[in-house]
Amino acid sequence: MNKSPASELKLEPVPAWLRRPIGKASELSTVQRIIKQRQIHTICEEGRCPNRGECYAQKTASFLLMGPTCTRSCAFCQVDKGHAPMPLDPDEPRKVAEAVQLLGLRYVVLTSVARDDLPDQGASWFVKTMEAIREDNPEIQIEVLTADFWGGTSKETGQRDRIATVVQAKPACYNHNIETVRRLQGSVRRGAKYDRSLHVLQIVKELNASIPTKSGLMLGHGESEAEIVETMADLRAVGCDRITIGQYMRPSLAHLPVQKYWTPEEFEHLGAIARDIGFAHVRSGPLVRSSYHAGEG
Repeated sequence: MNKSPASELKLEPVPAWLRRPIGKASELSTVQRIIKQRQIHTICEEGRCPNRGECYAQKTASFLLMGPTCTRSCAFCQVDKGHAPMPLDPDEPRKVAEAVQLLGLRYVVLTSVARDDLPDQGASWFVKTMEAIREDNPEIQIEVLTADFWGGTSKETGQRDRIATVVQAKPACYNHNIETVRRLQGSVRRGAKYDRSLHVLQIVKELNASIPTKSGLMLGHGESEAEIVETMADLRAVGCDRITIGQYMRPSLAHLPVQKYWTPEEFEHLGAIARDIGFAHVRSGPLVRSSYHAGEG
């Protein structure tokens, strides 16, 4: 009997450096209760982030706007996809603002699923949520982590206008993840493009050079060090100020397998290269995620 490629795949055990407690049960349960009561979502929970306990303790959390269902189908991501997303909840901005206040957060990250079904791809929803949060706490720092806002009939013009909508709300940082190196974009980020993501970060700087920009890489898909360095150089070429570099961890057998577990020493080495290239804020480590220590920028 012929074996399928999947059955022949050798699954590497998860190395010890990727195993860690997720935090105090009391801190996790408090956040989870407030989130569930309001029927809103965080990427911390939806993505099962290994750092969520640490971030909650530091009064930082990342809210997932516009429902839990994405219109893209990236092969690495654990967020729900493959069926129609829910209609927008008109009370979501208020609910997120309430949660922020109840949790006493000092730094908030707003991200979202991709909503290619919406006329403005959800750009105005980011602004509505930012305004609702600031009504209660005008001094709070709000970072945004957006999709590429690519869609509709006038794609390039529309993309710039949507990014401008968010930039005009003056986030503390504008994050858009490139995720992987150029060669692997097609297999890892279905529906996204390498140059399109670079263009997002470039547009932000063209619109308001004072807003810090940020991007993230998730290693373990078969990239080489040379390709990683090339990607970092491409990000710096469009003025990207901050970078996060972390290890991809396979959420399920339905997702892409891990090709390599990069060691903590290798992450330290890559972080040093990133600083040498000129990134002002670098987080590089196996468990680093997009919003890890976001408030320290």
